Amino acid sequence: MTADLHIHTTASDGRLSPHEVVRQAELAGLSYIAITDHDTVAAYAELNGYVHNAASRLSIIPGIEFSTDLPRHEVHILGYCIDINNVRFRDQLESILADRLKRSRLIVDKLNKLGYSIDYNRVMDTAGQTRAIGRPHIAKVLVEDGHFKSIREAFEQVLGKNSPAYVPHYKLTPEQVIKLIEQVGGTAILAHPGLIGDDKLVLDLIKAGIHGLEVYHPEHDQASANKYLAFANKYNLKITGGSDFHAIPGRYPEKLGSFTVSATLVDFLSM
Repeated sequence: MTADLHIHTTASDGRLSPHEVVRQAELAGLSYIAITDHDTVAAYAELNGYVHNAASRLSIIPGIEFSTDLPRHEVHILGYCIDINNVRFRDQLESILADRLKRSRLIVDKLNKLGYSIDYNRVMDTAGQTRAIGRPHIAKVLVEDGHFKSIREAFEQVLGKNSPAYVPHYKLTPEQVIKLIEQVGGTAILAHPGLIGDDKLVLDLIKAGIHGLEVYHPEHDQASANKYLAFANKYNLKITGGSDFHAIPGRYPEKLGSFTVSATLVDFLSM
């Protein structure tokens, strides 16, 4: 039995709809998935309460991914087994999503001033139905218009943190995110700790009360996975993993089922 506990859909910055993600997961023979869109749980409304399909043996764990407010680092925290219908939780998400819209317009304004002609309406069209508009949608338009060869290049040159067109947005602190996830019955997991680039900060987040680490991730090599597994064992933390799937051509994995973890890790989320 296999699982993928880090998946994005068109409800945020993924390229497949929630239904398409479920279909790919079923075809890949996965036993568990978690949809962890950025700052939104809208995918679950689209799935109309889908929790388990006895025929395909696929179960879905309610999840989300939050960006947090730290001055020099991008730290993401995953929430699992959350109550997606909690009113206060949904109100908090509404505040974050409203700021995403404002931030996106400010980024487009900056890009135009920098000489990258880009139409905000194109960004909105690219984002489709999602209200979780973010830099990946802007990057996609920049690539389509020939300004950059890839989304990664757009981030490296103009959209990444401290880059010319970067605009900060409303975020909760890591401590606030952990508390929010706890308040809706969830488990808070530090996403891809190896991408933070500062293990001292990882240790600080452990002290702040994070419940677990995403040990297994496509951008963690074996040495990194072993290191964060040792961290988890030392501090009695939960262990998870996932593909961070977006269905972006050229970005591994391009298909669900290419990067999986043992379904036994799902047990950590409810212990």
